[in-house]
Amino acid sequence: MSGLLAGKRIVVTGAARGLGRSFAAALAQSGASVVMCDILAAELQDSADSLRQQGAQVEVQVIDLASPASITTAFSEIAKGGVIDGLVNNAALATGVGGKTMMEYDIDLWDRVMQVNVRGTWLVSQTAVPLLAQTAHGKIVNVASDTALWGAPKLMAYVASKGAVIAMTRSMARELGPQGICVNTIAPGLTRVEATEYVPAERHQLYEQGRALTGVQHPDDVTGSVIYLLSPLADFVTGQLLPVNGGFVFN
Repeated sequence: MSGLLAGKRIVVTGAARGLGRSFAAALAQSGASVVMCDILAAELQDSADSLRQQGAQVEVQVIDLASPASITTAFSEIAKGGVIDGLVNNAALATGVGGKTMMEYDIDLWDRVMQVNVRGTWLVSQTAVPLLAQTAHGKIVNVASDTALWGAPKLMAYVASKGAVIAMTRSMARELGPQGICVNTIAPGLTRVEATEYVPAERHQLYEQGRALTGVQHPDDVTGSVIYLLSPLADFVTGQLLPVNGGFVFN
């Protein structure tokens, strides 16, 4: 897929580590200039430096999805570098939000997850639209989760937030289509990254044994779907949900 995104400038949130970092690396390998965004400033800089050493063209912006002011400031800085061709809404609160039943969840945790995962995705997209609309084929890829498709237990706030992202994608696609902007969602399965280290072993085993393609899911198993949806190959694809989970859930 080398060169498929040549000349494109793409923003990736949650890019300091895990899937986000893998997305940034894969996009750079496909020829894109990548704006890496995250709240983890030190890790973000380290990841960006590592990719630069590999020849990637990378910019860095610290962003807090819980803060509208932070989002506005970050995109004001991004705009100084020109328009953007794509946005990957990957950042989300996942670590530490599971393990409780719906009866045990507390309101503060629920509200925090919704603030970051749902409102943050909306605000980032809203702020990015003026930059995306200036290109011929702007693209937004939202990162949901297949937990919203099968109803993972003891994870309700996260599941609900990712279900909201899937639903938002469809409305966004309708509203932004007239501006030439495509909006799609991927729903990865449980992937072996830093954010899933806390997940109980039995949940990992459930996925690994329950997939049509049995085994562990790695970040590289997911990146190709994002490259495709950001590329000219997907210029007529919008409002769609693509599960990327080895066949644990079919859509």
